[in-house]
Amino acid sequence: MITVVGGAGRVGVTTGAMVLLRDLDDVMLIDIKPNAPQGEALDLNHMAAVLGISRRAYGSNDYKDMSGSDIVIVTAGFPRKAGQTREDLLRVNADVMKQIAEQIKEYAPNSKVLVLTNPSDAMTYVMYKKLGFPRERVIGFSGLLDSPRLAYYASVKLNISPASIQPVVLGMHGEHMFPAPRLSSVGGAPLSSLLSQKDIDEIVKQTVEAGAEIIKLRGYSSNWAPAAGLALMAEAIKKDQRKVYIVSAYLNGEYGYKDVIAEVPAVLGRNGIEKILELPLTDEERKGLDASVNAVRDLLNALPPEYR
Repeated sequence: MITVVGGAGRVGVTTGAMVLLRDLDDVMLIDIKPNAPQGEALDLNHMAAVLGISRRAYGSNDYKDMSGSDIVIVTAGFPRKAGQTREDLLRVNADVMKQIAEQIKEYAPNSKVLVLTNPSDAMTYVMYKKLGFPRERVIGFSGLLDSPRLAYYASVKLNISPASIQPVVLGMHGEHMFPAPRLSSVGGAPLSSLLSQKDIDEIVKQTVEAGAEIIKLRGYSSNWAPAAGLALMAEAIKKDQRKVYIVSAYLNGEYGYKDVIAEVPAVLGRNGIEKILELPLTDEERKGLDASVNAVRDLLNALPPEYR
């Protein structure tokens, strides 16, 4: 079973739907709102019946109902509002992560945990520290949102399918993320060789500002794209696909960084993160990544000691 904590929220219920649509497993939606996860589960089951999907959705207000889950997806937390940065959410959502970690340890101690809650890198760090699980089993989601956004904006410029682009975004999820056009490729050719510097600058800016633009336009943050990315991560783990995705991982020497979370390419399989891949960086790219990772460290340093 796959559990979604925060399952009655926009991202949570959309994630549940994506998991069912990809026929990965039964879904348990857990949320503190009375009756809400039960209602969402019922609607999802009706959707499954329409589509002829045999998986089931369940809703609960009790964490014990996640028992036996091999994957727990955490979408719970306070959402980002218009004009608010991910960093503004730091302390309030750190407490949410601490409380959820205690429940996961008790009821799903063998699970792989995928964290979406913003600010994603810091919340993944808090979850990792509070769970005490091996680092390969606590994974931040954000790279599977930032990198496809880069692919989308580049595809518009090139008039090709986003599926033809292998995008790379490293470092932090947020305003200090590090999109890497030279390391992103189309048919083996670096993206930087196919577009003008002006176009490159434009798609990098669009990628960095994508989340804020969505909030500005519709008044609340993304749910469809994050849910799709979380479902792909869960699928890679459930099916031991050993696919390479950009994810937020706890680094212990990779790229020269320790005790920090950052977006990096990694192989996802049965055990969670099977391997972290280290890309060859130019001196200029190294500076960009350093600045991005340092921004994550600034967030982590702002956490109260009890969350580190």
